[in-house]
Amino acid sequence: MSNVNDLLIEIGTEELPPKALLTLSQAFEKSVASDLNDAGLACTNIKAFAAPRRLALLISDLDEKQADREIEKRGPALTAAFGEDGCPTKAAEGFARSCGVESVDQLSELKTDKGAWLAYTLHEKGQTAAELVPDIIRNALDKLPIPKRMRWGAGDAQFVRPVHWVVLLLGNTVIDTEILGIQSDNKTWGHRFHHPASMTLFDPAGYADLLKSQGYVVADFTERREIVRQAVTDIATTQKGTAVIDEALLDEVTAMVEWPVAVLGNFDKAFLDVPMECLISSMKSHQKYFHLVDTDGKLMPHFITVSNIDSSNLDTVRKGNERVIRPRLSDAEFFWQQDKKHRLDTHLESLKKVVFQKKLGSVHDKSERIAALAKTIADTLGQDSDAAVRAAQLCKCDLMSEMVNEFPDLQGVMGRYYASADGESDSVAQAIEDHYKPRFAGDDLPNDIIGQAVSIADKLDTLVGLYAIGQPPTGQKDPYALRRAALGILRICMECSLNINVHDLISIAADNYKTLSPKLDVADKVVDDVFDFILGRLAVYYSNQDFSADEIDAIVSLRPGQFNELDQRLRAVSAFRKLPEAESLSAANTRITNILKKSKQAIADSVDTNLFESTEEKSLYDAIQSSLTNVEPLLEKGDYTTALTNLASLREPVDRFFDNVMVMADDDAIRNNRLALLNTLRQLFLRIADLSRLQN
Repeated sequence: MSNVNDLLIEIGTEELPPKALLTLSQAFEKSVASDLNDAGLACTNIKAFAAPRRLALLISDLDEKQADREIEKRGPALTAAFGEDGCPTKAAEGFARSCGVESVDQLSELKTDKGAWLAYTLHEKGQTAAELVPDIIRNALDKLPIPKRMRWGAGDAQFVRPVHWVVLLLGNTVIDTEILGIQSDNKTWGHRFHHPASMTLFDPAGYADLLKSQGYVVADFTERREIVRQAVTDIATTQKGTAVIDEALLDEVTAMVEWPVAVLGNFDKAFLDVPMECLISSMKSHQKYFHLVDTDGKLMPHFITVSNIDSSNLDTVRKGNERVIRPRLSDAEFFWQQDKKHRLDTHLESLKKVVFQKKLGSVHDKSERIAALAKTIADTLGQDSDAAVRAAQLCKCDLMSEMVNEFPDLQGVMGRYYASADGESDSVAQAIEDHYKPRFAGDDLPNDIIGQAVSIADKLDTLVGLYAIGQPPTGQKDPYALRRAALGILRICMECSLNINVHDLISIAADNYKTLSPKLDVADKVVDDVFDFILGRLAVYYSNQDFSADEIDAIVSLRPGQFNELDQRLRAVSAFRKLPEAESLSAANTRITNILKKSKQAIADSVDTNLFESTEEKSLYDAIQSSLTNVEPLLEKGDYTTALTNLASLREPVDRFFDNVMVMADDDAIRNNRLALLNTLRQLFLRIADLSRLQN
């Protein structure tokens, strides 16, 4: 049994990119773990560490050596290995040489049910971890997701940032090698200011404790993040407020500090006259500050910064940050005052100069198309179409404002503020902000139907346009966020229960490109492609719910245009599948589908009861008619679960029919009538789902 020991790997660098630190750490850990496993080196645990100036892994109880192994190499078949005279052929001699033996006599024979071959058993001695680990590390570092690598000094090494030290310690022994141009050692460095000197490591397991106790470095990213979270929360409590902690900002701040110290700062209350989103965006994006809100959710004149220095005079740190934030907030105040001097609709003409996409025209063109489609949606839903048109025309105007030019993340938000200031209705103003929603997974949906209509119109216009010019998403590339747009349309239609036909709306969006600038001729195929693309996101929507792929396929395959019914249909299929009749009826639907596909004759629209030759035919017909009477009102009110449960009663007459009736009778009239009967049954189920898609 192999001996085990702990292994510590640390790559010490200049400050790593904060937004990329966690990704780099996770990728490094995953690659090393995979390569160790492939090499046959087992361990009990791998712990990753990530701080601004280091990526590290502590690998516990790592095998110090691979197990020896035997590799059996198979050569030519015996029939090809020896000639009629019994002498080895060139194929046999060549195989012997490839195995490193002098003659064919030193080879063995391998006999199986499929024949006999020459073979050779190679005894391979396992390598030590010390021999294997350096290349495993190099491979992992080479594969890190680094868009652009840099060189430093006179060497050829390339990495995301210059590397200054490498720790490679197995037990208490340094693995002697060179990584990225740096000789490995057992010396690490502490905080750049609090402990700039080196520290010697004698035990991998003591790595984190040594850095924390002597080096002023909390190397564990998760631990450091929780220290930041708790410190920020505690300070907010002292101000009787709540710190709003954005998780992405928390990760970024954590990646910027080795020894986090939270500091409270203040700003002039006069700035609170500016929309709070402007101030928050300025504090978050420029300064990486956490903001505070009161019990009513209103912004407080405070912020919390996280310093990387445990200063003896925190008041100096606070004043320094207050000096820095004041001009930032002053800029936001200036943009707000300047933008309010012009009505939002005065920017409409300027949108003609802003290109949405060179083949799809300007942003003004897009606004006109959105307005036309939003009007159709509002009319269909019996809502104020004038409000929908107005909101659609204004929804992109804030792109021309000073504030959004400085803070792009505020588009839509500022449009709402400016529209309200101009006296636009609350519905129009809110729709301007809401038409971007949902912006990300789990985001809120538009508040009312006007916002929902403009949001759907905007997203459909983008999808149709990009598909029309041959730019759908490919692989991981989706520059126009079409996947997010498609999922957004699904969510709005389903979760807001909008009674609209999405396929029809896509056709209208395509027609708008034909009639409005830039008069793009959209092929009919594009309409179906966009519709199928949106439906294809249903699997993503339900990815964290207990629905199987074939259940989703049973709905999607019907290509229903009314997305508000998708959830009810899917839940009906899921409930039906648990019934004892489900397997039999699913198999029957599959059988009927295959029979109808193979039929080369036109199937009658109605069933002629006078052509029935057996009681099984009449029984099935009567059962279908009875079910239809019971199910019709259920389908009209969207109670698909009860409808499918009701249809489960068809199992017995269906089974008896297939057991006793020859569908493909010799008589054309009888055969066609039986096909019509099966088609009636099939169409009844298809009003809910295609059960033939279910895998038994």
